[in-house]
Amino acid sequence: MTSAFAKTPEKCVSATFKDEKKLQDAVQRLLDRGVPKERISIIGRNFQSEARITGFLTKKDVILDGLASGALYGSLFGSVLSLLTGVGVLFIPFLGAVVAAGPLAAALLGATSGALYGALGAGLGSVLMSLGMPQEKAAIYQTRVQAGEFLLVVEVPEEKSGETFLLLQSAGGEEIATTDMQIPREPEGQLTGSDQLSPEIRADLSEEAQQTFVETYNQSLNESPEKTNALMKAWERIKQLFDRDDKGIFSKRKAN
Repeated sequence: MTSAFAKTPEKCVSATFKDEKKLQDAVQRLLDRGVPKERISIIGRNFQSEARITGFLTKKDVILDGLASGALYGSLFGSVLSLLTGVGVLFIPFLGAVVAAGPLAAALLGATSGALYGALGAGLGSVLMSLGMPQEKAAIYQTRVQAGEFLLVVEVPEEKSGETFLLLQSAGGEEIATTDMQIPREPEGQLTGSDQLSPEIRADLSEEAQQTFVETYNQSLNESPEKTNALMKAWERIKQLFDRDDKGIFSKRKAN
């Protein structure tokens, strides 16, 4: 990693690609240029997978079913997704189930992305606007992803935004833009309380179950810094200890 990328990113350079091969080429060229994979995000509907993936309804269902594992997606997708971090599947209104990777996917799928969850209900364009992308460009990106194209977002220091723009252009990117959009990172380290859980997760857990979730999540982080693994272990613990009540909330402690 170059020293320039150690700073907080100041600009986002984004583009759409009509086919996965061009997208993969662009990502590979970014990586070869020294852009860390943790700064590259992609969203799309039509990734070529080796297995048919159906039935995903919400990000909670994905995590609850243990499907948010990067290792799993590495085996399902032998494509560009294997180059990036934080791969997951989520349901977005007007788009349906989409595959996302990178920091944008982590923000949308994470345990503490409550602010984004509200925007997600109104579609991808609303999410992008909530992060600082101009409304006109956000609307175009939503329309293009809906039509089957892929969105690529790269976070770079301001002084590297020009060369990144040209790289995406030469790789076949369209609707290229440089914006002040900022993708939020989850708080580093442990959760301080259940108030840091997203509204979607809290809605499915009683207060006791929320506390169990936080304790298990933090304990898992102590053992390994991998947040996705901590999320999955927390949900596994909930399913071990609680049953759903008639409202679908994990609130009924199982008998020992």
